[in-house]
Amino acid sequence: MYRRKLLLLISVSGIGLGLFFVLKFYQTFFWSNTQFENDFSYVFVDSDDTIDSLSLQMEPLLKSTKSFLIAAEKKGFAQRVRTGKYRIQKSMGNNDIINTLRSNRLTTKVVFNNQERIEDLAGRIATQIEADSLSLLKAFLDPLFLAEAGFTEANALAMYLPNTYEVFWDTTPENFRNRMLEYYRNYWDKSRISKVEALGLTPIDAVILASVVQKESVRVEEQNTIAGVYLNRLKIKMKLQADPTVIYALKKATGDFKQVIKRVLYKDLKLNSPYNTYRVKGLPPGPITMPDLSTLEAVLNPEQHNYLYFVAAPEKIGYHLFASSLSEHNKNKARYIRWLNNQKIYR
Repeated sequence: MYRRKLLLLISVSGIGLGLFFVLKFYQTFFWSNTQFENDFSYVFVDSDDTIDSLSLQMEPLLKSTKSFLIAAEKKGFAQRVRTGKYRIQKSMGNNDIINTLRSNRLTTKVVFNNQERIEDLAGRIATQIEADSLSLLKAFLDPLFLAEAGFTEANALAMYLPNTYEVFWDTTPENFRNRMLEYYRNYWDKSRISKVEALGLTPIDAVILASVVQKESVRVEEQNTIAGVYLNRLKIKMKLQADPTVIYALKKATGDFKQVIKRVLYKDLKLNSPYNTYRVKGLPPGPITMPDLSTLEAVLNPEQHNYLYFVAAPEKIGYHLFASSLSEHNKNKARYIRWLNNQKIYR
């Protein structure tokens, strides 16, 4: 009788212990281990992250980082953490969380426009993917890459077309740069190449000219007209005499691209710079900003007219007065200068 009771007790204990381990197994791997209220939460895994640093990052999202670490070790994930952007769903268990971190890498949207310099672009991109701005800038200005792609350090910005792009968050600076070159080449299809050649320009020239047009006016309805003015000047080998290029030259000379210059003075026109189109003929050596695609299209589809001059319209802020003759332009210019003085805009 005693032996029978002992065997029964051992059996019950064994079953109880087995149930405990089964329960513990399900709790560790399959019970919900998230504690956020949203439907999902994003996790960003850096290239230098380990399972320990990852668990620290995820601590606010999890009920138990201890059970997550145990499950990661048992599933062999602890030694093979993968970089990337991941989306963890509400109420996921550790098994699903780890499977997501192992194989469901997401893309992220990268958006940029109107950057004045390649350095500004690198800084903008660095806020949206893992790579830092210095690594991106190094890749963007790599001499071998620029030479093979047909660019220079001065015009490298022309390769980056403003848009929204889908890339992996952990993409390398080199891969990102190469994808942008692919988009650039796709943009310049046979139709656009035909248009730009008919204007006597190259694709890079068109971007540079569009950058000047962009700085002259953000009014889309005027940009075709302004593009036509500059193309008319180029045809007769007249200097562009574009104030925005002088402003860029002043900023570049001082190294201060944050300064606001509302008025170009006569002394500024003497600045010795390849960007000062009052001194040098033709286009500046590179873009003075990243033009919108709509501005680039305005250059490719310019308005046909005889205008050679334009100046800001005092009565209609943001618009311009156009002229075919210098005498007519000087009258328009005098009106604009009087308006500047009345507004007390001296710089």
